[in-house]
Amino acid sequence: MSVDGKDILTETQVYRDGKSSSSASVLWRADSILLKTFLLVTCIKILLIPTYRSTDFEVHRNWLAITYSLPVREWYVNARSPWTLDYPPLFAWFEYCLSQAAAFFDPEMLKVENLNYASSATVYFQRGTVIVADLILAYGVREMGRTFCKSLNSHIVFIFLSLCNIGLLIVDHIHFQYNGFLLGILLLSTANVSKIGKQVSVLQGAMWFAVLLNLKHLYVYVAPAYTVWLLKSYCWDSKKFFKRLFSLGLIVLTVLAVSFGPFRTQLSQVISRLFPFKRGLVHSYWAANGWALYIGAEKVLSVIWKRLGWLEDVKSAVMTGGLVQEENFLILPTPTPIVTFILTFVTMLPALWCLLCKKSYMNSRHFVRCIVLCALSSFMFGWHVHEKAILTAIIPLCVLATIYAEDARIFIILSTAGQTALLPLLYPDNLSSLKLVLLLTYMLSSILILTNQHGGPLLRLHEWLYVIPLPLVTIYEVVLHKLLLGDKLPFLPLAFTSVYCAIGVTYCWILYYHMYLRENARSTNDGTVGSKLSRQKLKDK
Repeated sequence: MSVDGKDILTETQVYRDGKSSSSASVLWRADSILLKTFLLVTCIKILLIPTYRSTDFEVHRNWLAITYSLPVREWYVNARSPWTLDYPPLFAWFEYCLSQAAAFFDPEMLKVENLNYASSATVYFQRGTVIVADLILAYGVREMGRTFCKSLNSHIVFIFLSLCNIGLLIVDHIHFQYNGFLLGILLLSTANVSKIGKQVSVLQGAMWFAVLLNLKHLYVYVAPAYTVWLLKSYCWDSKKFFKRLFSLGLIVLTVLAVSFGPFRTQLSQVISRLFPFKRGLVHSYWAANGWALYIGAEKVLSVIWKRLGWLEDVKSAVMTGGLVQEENFLILPTPTPIVTFILTFVTMLPALWCLLCKKSYMNSRHFVRCIVLCALSSFMFGWHVHEKAILTAIIPLCVLATIYAEDARIFIILSTAGQTALLPLLYPDNLSSLKLVLLLTYMLSSILILTNQHGGPLLRLHEWLYVIPLPLVTIYEVVLHKLLLGDKLPFLPLAFTSVYCAIGVTYCWILYYHMYLRENARSTNDGTVGSKLSRQKLKDK
């Protein structure tokens, strides 16, 4: 058996049946590589423990204190700290479980009044919980690889792209959050619901997604893809439609009851915490999405309008003051939460309609593509989107990038643009070299690996011309701006980074949608996806 593309059919069967001694050997090799990669990346994460940490570190420490020191009825009411609990109840229970262990390391971190407490034991404990929680990410990668990867080689590439993803490394293990843990559950859920014909696996996947929604509610943006997929693949194609629909509904309601049941008397307070629409359209540092381009256009037009004498006064820091607040536009219409919701939903509809109504789309690869498109649509047009949300599209796309050349093409552009947009989160000057090393290492290695995987160049000339300068954007942000302009226009480096990266993300969203919508004609004949190169190398699932 070869992993160079010559015996793909044999390996595909190996990954599907999982019964023969040969299959056991291949799966063991994949698990061995997964474990070694996870341990290697864990060593890097341990080395990063003393580095800069954001206010999210104090946010989660405060949540540990709230869930440990206060009765349940006060968890979503307490406001002694500005970092109030604003994740769904299952995440609160997750913090509660962590707090029981935290008491053995440093009980002082569990006192609500100890604001900004960060003893060495606290730092090591909280950093350690993120590292340990990433075991769920590794498990999700394992299950996703077994479900989708056609060969050992593609499985190995997927392991690298996902576990070594610098976006997760930056956001979780320097900046500080638990995205790897949550994305691991997303991968685990996707892998299970993709196993059409295996009822137990589908129900397990539905359960995991319900759990995910009750851990972080922002994953509701990919819920439409799940709803359509489960209705079409699990319920409609079965003679037991109502029985299966009831099973899915029972799972969702059970998870909701367990999650929200203890807070039934304070639901209004919980909901107001989960959806704080009083926050502004964008975060203090703009996410690289459609609104970054919109605000950039607003800034340019306001300067032009002022020069022409059409505006008497322009606040130079409108939408760039670094504050989370409501702002009114001076030239362009001011978007409202309902406008962003409508835009997000409408831009998802074509992908959902194809998945629901076209038979050629009823396969797991199009389901994953629909997840990516829903995640990108919400990132592009959602209200108060954080820059970290781009990972919800990048991580699921990893698995398709290992199999299909066109997905790999999108992945290279999206991951480099999206990860470049994350680098300003690491704003201390002593992290400048680290930012560049991480970006260049992952960018170059992923391009080389995927080029080798698919047997030829993936990007067009104009795409290379966009991707190659991305490290220069970071160099301008950390070095050149100060040399050229000193203290003038302090927000310009961040605005320039957001707008430039937003161009790439927008391009990927449009191009991926174009690729997705044209699949009907191309899939009808051979059931395959991607370029001729991909079809020659891989037999479709």
